[in-house]
Amino acid sequence: MTQPKRGELLALYSDLRVADVRDGMDWMMRHSYGSMIPEIRPLWRTRAVGIAHTARYLPYRGEVPKMTPDEYTAWSGWYYGNVCTYPWIAAIEKGDFCVIDQSGVNAGLMGSNNGMDGIIKGAAGFVSNGGVRDTDELILQKVPFWSRMVSQGMVQGRLQFDAFDIPVEVGGVLVYPGDVVVADGDGVIVVPQDIAVDVATYAHRELRSDKASRRRKYEALGLELDDTVR
Repeated sequence: MTQPKRGELLALYSDLRVADVRDGMDWMMRHSYGSMIPEIRPLWRTRAVGIAHTARYLPYRGEVPKMTPDEYTAWSGWYYGNVCTYPWIAAIEKGDFCVIDQSGVNAGLMGSNNGMDGIIKGAAGFVSNGGVRDTDELILQKVPFWSRMVSQGMVQGRLQFDAFDIPVEVGGVLVYPGDVVVADGDGVIVVPQDIAVDVATYAHRELRSDKASRRRKYEALGLELDDTVR
């Protein structure tokens, strides 16, 4: 995707909620597509919009050899360097939404340390169909993260890297690199790149209607106006 196209899509979706985007998808007759399963939940109440940058991990099929703790320390370093690698983090572009298919494995592929690596590179947010750990620190660091589960274990003996920037299935949705991803307290929704402009058009129409209606109710109740109705 060209940089101007990325910028156009990010601007179009910058103020849209997941609910608005869901409406826009419905208006395009995509009722059954885009919304990730409800089990994909945010670690904390936040919102993020980005362009899908995908990665896939598979369950590890090898055996973990019997080792002393010191031998395990060395083996663990070898595992990170050769089996469960993270080449996709170095390839993150500003505005990417990292969509991680980790085959539903209950392991902390991402955590407070490499989560910040992604943010430093420009990631807008993360979503995974597996686990994430160090969640207290991720919340403190305000790293936008949606996942299917919270995990305790590391990746050694559990996951191996497969590929990145390929189509992946996360939360019941087929996600292609370049799709638009919007996430908030309602979950995560994915918009195919080829209909993203049209979806945004109808989503904005619904958002404007909702804001106008709720603003009248705010005024009737004497509530102070906020950004959700302005």
